[in-house]
Amino acid sequence: MKGGRVLRPGPDSLWRDRRFVRFWCGQSVSQFGDRISELALPLMAVGALHASANQVALLTALVWTPNLLGLFLGAWVDRRPGKRQLMLLADLFRAAVLLTLPIAYAFDTVTLGQLYTVALLTGTAAVVFNTAYSSFFAHLVPPESYVEANSKLSASRSVSFIAGPAVGGGLVQALTAPVAVIADALSFVASAILVGRTRVDEPVPVPVPVPGQVPVPVATTSAGPSLLRRAREGLTFVIHEPVMRAGLLCTTTVNFFTFLSGTGLLVLFADRVLQLSPGAIGLAFGLGATGGLLGAVASPAIARRIGIGRSIVVGAVVFPAPYALIAAATGPSWARLGTLGAAEFLSAFGVMLLDVNLNSLQTSVVPDGLRSRVAGAYSTVNYGIRPLGALVGGGLATLAGLRVMLMVAAVGGALSAVWLLASPIPGIRVLKPASDRS
Repeated sequence: MKGGRVLRPGPDSLWRDRRFVRFWCGQSVSQFGDRISELALPLMAVGALHASANQVALLTALVWTPNLLGLFLGAWVDRRPGKRQLMLLADLFRAAVLLTLPIAYAFDTVTLGQLYTVALLTGTAAVVFNTAYSSFFAHLVPPESYVEANSKLSASRSVSFIAGPAVGGGLVQALTAPVAVIADALSFVASAILVGRTRVDEPVPVPVPVPGQVPVPVATTSAGPSLLRRAREGLTFVIHEPVMRAGLLCTTTVNFFTFLSGTGLLVLFADRVLQLSPGAIGLAFGLGATGGLLGAVASPAIARRIGIGRSIVVGAVVFPAPYALIAAATGPSWARLGTLGAAEFLSAFGVMLLDVNLNSLQTSVVPDGLRSRVAGAYSTVNYGIRPLGALVGGGLATLAGLRVMLMVAAVGGALSAVWLLASPIPGIRVLKPASDRS
């Protein structure tokens, strides 16, 4: 405090925090590897195994299906005192599972069944990592730095979208998709090492009053409340807290519609309808992702200019709307490539504007003792809808065509902002600690 005014850290202050920088490096490397696998796995299914649209959609769905268990995994994680160790183990597990693909490829035994299994197992480990991450992040940086920290983490994620698909497309074209997956496995190993060296003071789990729920005395046993009760408390908080409820309705809607296409069917559309090579597809995704970098870097400034709530509303519309441009892509190859890249640019800008500000706002309203439970409950609905969206998208693409499916994704996704307009979110200009909210 100085003269009654709270001094907030400047944009560069987190770069002087060695713990944050170490964690940021680990996440940046991991994100880069993910971009390669996101392109390599569907290309492996389409190219080497001749998968259909429904089979590619199922592959995408299986990655997100474990989020349906997030309600209970989050409740379990919330009672574990070592969130950092859980994140480390989740990274190492994902690396081991991914390495089975190049090994099977070396023996010419890669199958769709193995791809489905890899998708399911890595997706489960991701849920454990993400539910532990919510508590870890909240204690890694101070509340006044949430937006800046999310901006920096999202910026590196955006850079991975720029370089990762281009490199991934080149690796797939030069070395085959299974070999390219090795890069993602190694990125998880690097993340595990850096996360393991990033220590934070994690509070001991304690009971927290939940809005909308009658307090019940906690049993005086070492086990504490049951897993089912802890899961219910997380879900109850999400349902009754106005910011969490509106955010969940919005993101669940936008996730359902954008996952009608997903990365897999976008790759299929670019390959079979736009007739672009793997290298060109990777280049379009990479160039388009510069919009994500711009959105991540600009999000704090935009939030200061128009308010964090309005920034979230704008992002919710700009994220899905460009799918209509992809659906309309036609003409010579340079035009098809340019349209795909431009749509990806706008969509990436919108999703970063939405994510950076909404994640920061939600982090500020969740009490410490509920973070992993709330993250698990939130992801059960928000991410759990993604497999359904992917499966519906595969069916819609089969029945009506890929272009119609993309247009439905654009219109339906943009309507997600309606949930925000009926909530307190548009009127919120700055973050406040959870203790300051009524």
